[in-house]
Amino acid sequence: MRGISSGVYYRRIIAAGSGGSVIDCVFCRIIARQTAADIEYEDAHVMAFKDIYPKAPVHVLIVPKRHIASIAELSDDDAEVIGRCFLVARRLGETKGFADKGYRVSVNTGPEGGQVVYHVHFHFTAGRQRGHGA
Repeated sequence: MRGISSGVYYRRIIAAGSGGSVIDCVFCRIIARQTAADIEYEDAHVMAFKDIYPKAPVHVLIVPKRHIASIAELSDDDAEVIGRCFLVARRLGETKGFADKGYRVSVNTGPEGGQVVYHVHFHFTAGRQRGHGA
């Protein structure tokens, strides 16, 4: 499936279910070291790497290594790895000097929520003041 976002073509990566890795998933390919990325953090369950289209001075994507297509598809078994993603966000905030200044962690879910890559990922953004109501 192809779509247009801001005049730029993108390929929507849709993968059914949760599990190991999905061949068409760009984040699974990064985790498997088949696609290059600027990795900021990695452990046995989670990887974090710089977003190639940053929306802030610091923009890192935090992903579980196990493929989970969307927040909408989470199960109770996913609670631990999702919690680990938030702990990685805290660690990034500390190591990048934003623990006291603040940072944002967000997730897009589904087509109307702005999800483009169908592998759960959290956007860690920092270094830019947000306006009221943003």
